[in-house]
Amino acid sequence: MSKRIRVMEYKKLTNYLKALSWIIIALFITCTTLCVFPLKHENNDRSKDSSAVTNDSLITHVSQFKAVSFEDNPEGEMASYGEKLIKNTYDYFYDGELKIGNKLACTSCHLNGGTKAFAAPYVGLTNVFPTYIGRENKVESLEERINGCFERSMNGRAIPENSKEMRAIVTYIKNISINTRNKGRLAGQGFVKMDIPNRAADLKHGKLVFEGKCTNCHGKDGQGMLQPTGKGYLYPPLWGKDSYNDGAGMARLLTATRFIKANMPLGASYDAPQLSDDEAYDVAAYINSFDRPKKVNKEFDYPNLAKKPKDSPYPPYADNISLEQHKHGPYNF
Repeated sequence: MSKRIRVMEYKKLTNYLKALSWIIIALFITCTTLCVFPLKHENNDRSKDSSAVTNDSLITHVSQFKAVSFEDNPEGEMASYGEKLIKNTYDYFYDGELKIGNKLACTSCHLNGGTKAFAAPYVGLTNVFPTYIGRENKVESLEERINGCFERSMNGRAIPENSKEMRAIVTYIKNISINTRNKGRLAGQGFVKMDIPNRAADLKHGKLVFEGKCTNCHGKDGQGMLQPTGKGYLYPPLWGKDSYNDGAGMARLLTATRFIKANMPLGASYDAPQLSDDEAYDVAAYINSFDRPKKVNKEFDYPNLAKKPKDSPYPPYADNISLEQHKHGPYNF
């Protein structure tokens, strides 16, 4: 073999070895990347709270809510206790032998444990409070708002804001809100928007609607159906001693109308209502025409009367509109 041929073969071998070396280096870098970075990512995941939420799990509407499992830790136990307080309120809140409120449960109005869209749900409320409340004309905490329900819808009295029960309720709300964005109100909160009839409510028509659509659950006398234990109601009374008092939000015609429209009769929803706007409006007025407990000191509500809702059923008002029109409409003022 000539010297020239040997030199050419040597160059080929050298080039081959160089290429092989680069391939080995590339494989080493690839393996290092695949091995090191997943371990680093896994360690980061382990360093996070096990309840961390990904963007894929976040909801944009209350109707997307899915049941949440509470952690097996002190906070989870507190949330579980809060759920019991919400769903079986009538089993709790006794002062010795005296019940501090009526026999309703929080879920009588905040349906499905406060998780149903447009039934005043709790889902996402930890992203809303503290917030301005016109009735007190101040920025209120979530605890203060809950006590408002105890004093009005439950016709009872406030509980200590740092009590175990209050912390349990707030912890429950926090835990069912875990999949919501911290960006204010969530779609599906509060009550459904609808076209309110531009007329006074018709109580006679409301009675017909009630008799045809509501008595199966709430009874012909509107007194609901008790649980077998007799402590609380399977279906709540709509007026009388065990119902919400006249200072509650549900005692306002427009609030009650919006609640009924999206939720009643049982099984209705905001996207599949069972009542027309007129039916919801008139039956709400009929329900609120009956006697119920009286909230004391209502005259001090809405210190700034300009913030008082048009359908507030009690004076004073910042206008000269009659009490009857404030209670039953039309709300064209």
